[in-house]
Amino acid sequence: MAVKIKLKRLGKIRSPHYRIVVADSRTRRDGRAIEEIGKYHPTYNPSVMEVDSERVAYWLSVGAQPTEPVLAILKKTGDWQKFKGEPAPAPLLQPAEKSARPSFEALAGDDEGKGEAITQKKKAEKKDEAAAESGAEA
Repeated sequence: MAVKIKLKRLGKIRSPHYRIVVADSRTRRDGRAIEEIGKYHPTYNPSVMEVDSERVAYWLSVGAQPTEPVLAILKKTGDWQKFKGEPAPAPLLQPAEKSARPSFEALAGDDEGKGEAITQKKKAEKKDEAAAESGAEA
């Protein structure tokens, strides 16, 4: 029986997340797994990769073959280099946090209001004229 370390897809249509599982190579992608050894959330920023290093080392030593996506994840976490006896990779770089956009009130500062609008509404002018005419007739 050939054993593979592969990704099991979970989540909604456009928000996938995966579990890193050890399964028989003949099972379906989302089929029955022997053991779950990690998580992968690609849609998060930065993406989340959690791997149980001890269990990965065990399954690799027993002869389990990782699929290409899992191999890429194991190389980023350093578990593949540890298994092969190579030097560890550089730590993953975290993106710098963006500064929050200033709020409208912060931009306004201590500026005083400029007063009323220069132009008036046309309907208001007609009502004022009508009121003035009716007041002049009385």
